Amino acid sequence: MTSIRFIESSGEEHTVEADDGRTLMDVAVDNLVPGILGECGGACVCATCHVMVEPEWQAKVPAKSDTEDAMLQGAMDVTEKSRLACQIVVDESLNGMVVHIPEHQV
Repeated sequence: MTSIRFIESSGEEHTVEADDGRTLMDVAVDNLVPGILGECGGACVCATCHVMVEPEWQAKVPAKSDTEDAMLQGAMDVTEKSRLACQIVVDESLNGMVVHIPEHQV
């Protein structure tokens, strides 16, 4: 199992255990992490799983696709750390990963 830490804008933390091969969005939804809705079911068409990936973890996740980048352009509170959780697949290299949930989503 891989441990992922989701941090709300209030500072409240939710540490969850994730099976490798699942997306961060699926893991967050299954564990009722506030602010991660995943309304499109992971199809990369809604941005309701927007998270900010800490810089030290960015090199361990795949680069943004053009589709993900386009979806983020329409999201609120986008930063250079913004990613869609549905596009990040969990594996053991992400153990301990920290992501932040934008304020408008909580």
